[in-house]
Amino acid sequence: MLTIKDLHASVGDREILRGINLQVNAGEVHAIMGPNGSGKSTLASVIAGRETFAVTSGEIIYKGRDITSLSPEERAWAGIFLGFQYPIEIPGVTNVNFIKTAVNEQRKQKGLPVLSAAEFLKLMREKMAYVEMDSSFSGRGVNVGFSGGEKKRNEIFQMAMLEPDLAILDETDSGLDVDALRIVATGVNKMRTPQNATIVITHYQRLLDYIVPDYIHVLYKGQIIHTAGKELALEIEKRGYDWLIKE
Repeated sequence: MLTIKDLHASVGDREILRGINLQVNAGEVHAIMGPNGSGKSTLASVIAGRETFAVTSGEIIYKGRDITSLSPEERAWAGIFLGFQYPIEIPGVTNVNFIKTAVNEQRKQKGLPVLSAAEFLKLMREKMAYVEMDSSFSGRGVNVGFSGGEKKRNEIFQMAMLEPDLAILDETDSGLDVDALRIVATGVNKMRTPQNATIVITHYQRLLDYIVPDYIHVLYKGQIIHTAGKELALEIEKRGYDWLIKE
């Protein structure tokens, strides 16, 4: 589904990604871990097409197509979803109007008819249940006045509505208590199918107790320096990153 070849990316004159190679197949969950400043969030943003970062060399191949030069909107229409570490507030725009516009725009791009009001509300109720969201959230401004946990649940609800083929979750566990973490992770797991894939970026092993990865990659100074199975998270929890960096 996703193949990244020798990817280099910069902000201004500062190179952050220094030759990333990564293969993600349909049905897989990949976790990316690493010290602060190693390039994890940059990698997520570059895959999603965030224009702050410049790709200086390399390729991002998604479903057999080079998307390196595509806009964020085009990548989203193709089925890529980015969950932000710090979801923004959008005053004056209700959750229901925001997600209805997003869902129907995506359907138009796929040549599908827009959902009727009844179809949309039925789908919304079904997906809100994934993350135990009360229906009262639909009429509130997007993330306005939401707690940290509510913002993350709202983002996973948006993901459920859009049904991406490739979801990239950038530190979704940041700031979540145990109950909120369980709810968010359960929502993510409900969406896992043999046809889609997920990249989870995290500092902590606790998220990976809930969203169990097939592979864990350690990113350091803009490069993937180690790849292993889910057991690697426990080793990192016990020993930190120094033992990997020294190898």
